[in-house]
Amino acid sequence: MSPTPEIDRPLKGKVALVAGATRGAGRGIATELGAAGATVYVTGRTTRARRSEYDRPETIEETAELVTQAGGRGIAVPVDHLVPAEVEQLVGRIDREQGRLDVLVNDIWGGERMIEWNKPLWEHSLDGGLRMLQLAVNTHLITSHFALPLLIRKPGGLVLEITDGTADYNREHYRLSAFYDLAKTSVIRLAWGQAQELAPFGGTALALTPGWMRSEIMLDTFGVEETNWRDALEKEPHFVISESPRYVGRAVVALAGDPDVHRWNGTSTSSGELAQVYGFTDLDGSRPDAWRYLVEVQDPGHPADPTGYR
Repeated sequence: MSPTPEIDRPLKGKVALVAGATRGAGRGIATELGAAGATVYVTGRTTRARRSEYDRPETIEETAELVTQAGGRGIAVPVDHLVPAEVEQLVGRIDREQGRLDVLVNDIWGGERMIEWNKPLWEHSLDGGLRMLQLAVNTHLITSHFALPLLIRKPGGLVLEITDGTADYNREHYRLSAFYDLAKTSVIRLAWGQAQELAPFGGTALALTPGWMRSEIMLDTFGVEETNWRDALEKEPHFVISESPRYVGRAVVALAGDPDVHRWNGTSTSSGELAQVYGFTDLDGSRPDAWRYLVEVQDPGHPADPTGYR
């Protein structure tokens, strides 16, 4: 007997906006929301007609197609989230077409090529650093400013601020660039702030981080593909703890389908932690817990060994 539609598509009828869904975590999240039956608006700057300064091949149209193929409905909308008018128009469109917004995922980033690792603040490119902060923080603020009035129209709205690192980890570990460190910790605090403002309306906001994610850019860095990612272990043995972008997507689906999701309001968590709570796995059936692995294995300099961590 096939599963009932409610079990097979737990988010059927729900509407999500994944802001910054061209690739990486955003694409993985959008695809899993689609697999759960949601209608998903996916935004970004790279389309089949035009590339952003990333100059990479992934497009929002491809992401929307993956959402639909997974079982949901993917809708691609080109948006520069630093342009308030474009974001306002996006939310107006969602309101006209759906009349609701249940899940907002703020995943806009786009700063990898601007980071100068291990350079002190006074040596790092000021233009690059400030642009990084605009892309990582201003975009999230602008998007929430316009999207939250629609999201709070009905109780139960969920906001996910996607970042790098948990609050606990980032509190104790410098992220090797003052600009990057500030960008990723700011998003965690933004989630906390939104949590205070959404609570009276029955909404929930929290910060969520993937672990060492096998994004398209990361796979290219190691010269591998998702099908043979373990070949990268020769260059970096600790890559053994890595996870697919779909893993954090399954974390988002678990949260969105939890009737008691408000227990997470204002918190900072990870895909690995949520997997232990909700029982979902990565595509290979494992449950990598990257941030615990970093603290207990990689950072202390122990040999790579995922035993007990996935």
